[in-house]
Amino acid sequence: MKCLRCGANIPDDQMRCPECGTEVQIVPDYNPLDDVLAREVKGSVEGATRQIRPSDVRKYNRKPGTGQSVNSTRVIRPGELERIREKRALPDSRPEQKKITRNTLDERRHRQQIRKREAARRRRRNFLITLFLLLVLVAAGIYVAYQNSYTGMMKKGYSQLEAGSYEQAEEYFNRAVRKDKSRAEAYVGLAEISIRQNDLSSAEEVFLSALGSQPGNAGLYEAIIEFYMDTEQPEKISPLLEDCSDTSVLKAVSDYISSAPVFRPEKGTYSEVQQIEITSDTGGTIYYTTDGTDPDISGKGGSTEKYKEPVLLQDEGTVEIRAVAVNDKGIPSVVSSSKYTIEFPIADAPAVNPATGQYTEPTQITIIVPDGYTAYYTMDGSTPTAESEKYTGPVDMPQDGQIITFNAVLINNSNGKATDVTTRSYITRAQ
Repeated sequence: MKCLRCGANIPDDQMRCPECGTEVQIVPDYNPLDDVLAREVKGSVEGATRQIRPSDVRKYNRKPGTGQSVNSTRVIRPGELERIREKRALPDSRPEQKKITRNTLDERRHRQQIRKREAARRRRRNFLITLFLLLVLVAAGIYVAYQNSYTGMMKKGYSQLEAGSYEQAEEYFNRAVRKDKSRAEAYVGLAEISIRQNDLSSAEEVFLSALGSQPGNAGLYEAIIEFYMDTEQPEKISPLLEDCSDTSVLKAVSDYISSAPVFRPEKGTYSEVQQIEITSDTGGTIYYTTDGTDPDISGKGGSTEKYKEPVLLQDEGTVEIRAVAVNDKGIPSVVSSSKYTIEFPIADAPAVNPATGQYTEPTQITIIVPDGYTAYYTMDGSTPTAESEKYTGPVDMPQDGQIITFNAVLINNSNGKATDVTTRSYITRAQ
């Protein structure tokens, strides 16, 4: 036997190395069952003074001829078993024992790796199953939430609408309104039910009723404007927007605003011929009438004219101009109107000389004529008109001893309006 420490040969009857004095450790041939016993022994070692149990005693064989007992025993000290197992890993002269030990360790490691892989697979499988179940629960929750959401109600409503189930469709759209009354889509759905039944009044009322409680909802205004355009009722858009004072709404629908025409000068009474300008802040085309009727934007109205230049008012009297502007989207404005009264000034009755009286000498009668007027007169007491004698200069007073009644009048050259009549009475006597 060789010393495991220094490698010197140790006689069989010696228990210590003659070179280094290391105690000989008798280890029996390897038996896998010894590992089981070693694990039990390792856990029970607690000190040198512990009670020795039968499992703590190892047997070893002595070679024949030594004179000693075939079966010998000794107590394994704490930690000695580990050292024994480490030494077994060292090369020795027993190749078969080394092969068995290594194969056993490799097999044990292999089994441990297999168990680890199996455990990892189980954990991965359990994780995937848990994740799948979680995803199923989340998907189910999302589906249920979607079915009861605003979008879900709208989808069901339109599905029933296409199927012709108007009552069911109305129920779903109303449920959507209750979930979010500020969104216009549900009102559009409710209006569509009436449209499909050719009831445009009820469809319009859906939007107007909603706007009554939500006057600042731009989405509702956009929805009803689209309704008016789709149903060819653009003339209702301007009156709707005229009642809106919310700037955010007006900004959102600015493309649909058509401003009512404005007149310059403003309505009133004038003593001169007037030229009336008509404009609109949103531009477009302006149509007007001067007989007090509403303009016909189709161009078929007999009294409707397209505005191109200022309207000339040159006749005395009252005129009402009514106008409408049509913007680039074809939306007419509300009709605006303005009344004008033209009253040309009337000059005072003409001044006639000489005054009424008796004249014995030849005398001429004169009439003072202001600019813009023409004087007419009679000498028989009748009322002068434009058909009477035109005054062009002094008129000789007759000298026949008769009583003459001289009447004179002024007529406006631009409007033909006559002034009051001036009357003079003359008595002439011949000398």
